[in-house]
Amino acid sequence: MHEEIYIAGLGGQGALSMGQLLALAATSENKEVSYVPFYGPEKRGGFANCGVIISDHPISSPIISEPSVLVVMNNLSLKNYEDSVILGGIIIVNSSMVNLGVKRSDVRVVSIQASEEAEHLGDVRVANSVILGALIELTEVVSVSAVEKSLEEVLPKRNLNMIPINFKALERGAELASNYKKAWSNLS
Repeated sequence: MHEEIYIAGLGGQGALSMGQLLALAATSENKEVSYVPFYGPEKRGGFANCGVIISDHPISSPIISEPSVLVVMNNLSLKNYEDSVILGGIIIVNSSMVNLGVKRSDVRVVSIQASEEAEHLGDVRVANSVILGALIELTEVVSVSAVEKSLEEVLPKRNLNMIPINFKALERGAELASNYKKAWSNLS
């Protein structure tokens, strides 16, 4: 197993938290991990991206130029990174925030209205966990239980009360992604 995941968003959309959760979960499962955050100088609203590599083998370089999975949380991220995804890769789109369509036909596209799903659960701030649940379901790169255990380390102390709703968001994202997974397996 070797996944190169690039998560692209704006400050406050939870892109860096998603990457941290994946990295911690993979480490707890004794996998090889690289996590590299990238962010702009703005205090709020600047770009906030990260690259996460999870592998069963040693990782030669932490920099991702051709991700196997791309998560986009806004239109600009889709415009900037869509072309970087490998042939047959996955693009996961928060369609609540992205109104552009993916132009490529040589990748698998997963469109999830993560913000609306998070609102239905009770807090729009868990939209990133909805997306993360989908990513885990589609790639099986780490277990959901490992991510759930990592939440206490990643969430700020003032937000530890949000752990239960994050669990629900991860589950909801996995449910939504399972439909895509079934459709893909029917094509094989």
